[in-house]
Amino acid sequence: MKISTILKENRVTVSFEVFPPKQWDKIESTKETVRKMAESNPAFMSVTYGAAGTGAGFTQEIANEIKNCGVTPLSHLTCLTSTRDKIRSVAGELKSNNIENVLALRGDIPEGFVFPDKQYYEYAYQLVNELKELGDFCIGGACYPEVHPESKNRVDDMQHLKEKVDCGLDFLTSQLFFDNSVFLNFVEMCRVKGIEVPIIAGIMPITNAKQIKRTIELSNCSVPKKFYKIMERFAEDDASMKQAGIIYATEQIIDLMANGINNIHIYTMNKPDVAEKIMNGLSDIING
Repeated sequence: MKISTILKENRVTVSFEVFPPKQWDKIESTKETVRKMAESNPAFMSVTYGAAGTGAGFTQEIANEIKNCGVTPLSHLTCLTSTRDKIRSVAGELKSNNIENVLALRGDIPEGFVFPDKQYYEYAYQLVNELKELGDFCIGGACYPEVHPESKNRVDDMQHLKEKVDCGLDFLTSQLFFDNSVFLNFVEMCRVKGIEVPIIAGIMPITNAKQIKRTIELSNCSVPKKFYKIMERFAEDDASMKQAGIIYATEQIIDLMANGINNIHIYTMNKPDVAEKIMNGLSDIING
């Protein structure tokens, strides 16, 4: 099923993200993770793409496992360091495996990276245009509630996002955030700008102190005082921090839904127990 169809049903949806292993000998354990997560009945599951295109086959393998579990798969595809021929090859594999949902991403620029030649795409909108020509894909894109780190300012960021959406995106999934007011304001700005596609809120449950530091460094997202207090109190106690992180994420989702945001995407970090506990905390809301 196309994710655009799922999002048009006007119901509360919660989806999961998983990432493939870096080595093939870990593929079966990742498939087991997928099977466990599928038991929580997510609306769909996305699978990330290997850095620099590595492990593209792993992404395909996990996407197939998601489909085999009866869940709609969303395959990430990054274009930064993949040639156009490679992109066409991957798109062909997706079509042959009846995977019709793609999250089109540029990818992070490695330090010192220089685009080799015109065989490579420089921007995500170029990948979107290519995918529209290669098949009848449902195509999603990424958005940044707190401004893309490479944008000059909010105005510049919104303009680039509008241009990308106008290329034919069917939906957007946001980068993680911890302050709901940031996301709600972002959605309002998108609507004013004429960006009308569904915007899925990306939520990452923070379950350990190590994850806290790395996540904040990579995402550069703001952290509200309430969450800082949680970190101060529980960061040194693994079990307490995990429970507090799950509760914070669940409360964040409930607040978003109370404010009219029906579509949530959870960055699970391949932790089925975390995904299950959040879904249990939302069971009546999702099924009501």
